[in-house]
Amino acid sequence: MRRSGSTPSELRRTLGVGDAVVIGLGSMVGAGIFAALGPAARAAGSGLLVGLAIAAVVAYCNATSSARLAALYPASGGTYVYGRERLGEFWGYLAGWSFVVGKTASCAAMALTVGVYVWPGQAHAVAVAAVVALTAVNYGGVQKSAWVTRAIVAVVLAVLACVVVVSLGSGQSDAGRLDVGASGGVDGVLQAAGLLFFAFAGYARIATLGEEVRDPARTVPRAIPLALGIALAVYVSVAVAVLSVLGSEGLGQADAPLADAVRAAGVPGLVPVVRVGAAVAALGSLLALILGVSRTTLAMARDRYLPGALAVVHPRFQVPHRAELAVGVVVAVLAATVDVRGAIGFSSFGVLAYYAVANASAWTLDSAAPSRFVPVVGLLGCVVLAFSLPEISVVVGAGVLVVGVAAYGVRRWVLERSGDRGGE
Repeated sequence: MRRSGSTPSELRRTLGVGDAVVIGLGSMVGAGIFAALGPAARAAGSGLLVGLAIAAVVAYCNATSSARLAALYPASGGTYVYGRERLGEFWGYLAGWSFVVGKTASCAAMALTVGVYVWPGQAHAVAVAAVVALTAVNYGGVQKSAWVTRAIVAVVLAVLACVVVVSLGSGQSDAGRLDVGASGGVDGVLQAAGLLFFAFAGYARIATLGEEVRDPARTVPRAIPLALGIALAVYVSVAVAVLSVLGSEGLGQADAPLADAVRAAGVPGLVPVVRVGAAVAALGSLLALILGVSRTTLAMARDRYLPGALAVVHPRFQVPHRAELAVGVVVAVLAATVDVRGAIGFSSFGVLAYYAVANASAWTLDSAAPSRFVPVVGLLGCVVLAFSLPEISVVVGAGVLVVGVAAYGVRRWVLERSGDRGGE
């Protein structure tokens, strides 16, 4: 198969550790923290914090596996490349397919989230404008994207800090509401972990940018755990603060948990600030998602799993401009025509399938039992959480994977009939 070093045109290595951490945070500390706590609390009840801990353990294993692999294969594409190199062409393709399809839907959902917060009556129009603007930012070079993400992360962290301080400092805060029992049962806790895991998955963006970081063997393994650690600290702080005010039952019934928390804490004037923070967070997630999807699209186009024309790198800006434009157009069309906010549960399923391949790839790096413990835990965790998701998410997610496998089979059949071995 074709190795990553034979790419027709390489991207420019401009990102340092700080840039990579910021891009990872822009993905993780995004709109999910403003919305994911409610559904997770409905599933787990008083076991919400246990679900968060399980999600964090699985995320840690995935991050460790991804970091080890990224140091060896510092190319665009993330687990698509790792699976291809360590497990074979099919598994790399399956990871890439899961990521591109699932995350494209996530892009549209984040764009619509921006629209709903900014101008509810014209949500689709605002969503398209957001996609166009952020695609233009990414087109101008990854450093511009990093600077914009840095500003977005600063705003979001400031808003979340306000929520934590106001909630914990109010007279409505009660530590007794932090009961860590499992009133939702084991199934509910695992379902909550699966929902919360989706918010952690942004560190994949660091790995998919492996071709654009300086000294990747050092930068990526440092940036991934740093970004994950900061995000975990933020999530725990916010979850504890909101639970202490609303309790698991109130949190499970909240449509906008953070806004409801500051209102219950006696500071309703902060609600508009929280709404602005949610819109900015969604913008940050969208920016990082477009970055990640376009880089995986570039890698798959290089191997002709997607049209080869998408593998071109801009000679001046050193970005996969055709891949970025293609992703931008698809996302803009989805955001303009379909309300996918409630129909992307399969994205969580796809992300977990993606990381299952990453852990399986990391398992092949070393035959020593201690070195294999983390990827084994990560792989089992991904499988358990994937099938603990709501039934509709599992059915749709599995269906999307089946479509991808069928497309792979058709491509192999056509290549064999023509005598061409494609990416091999």
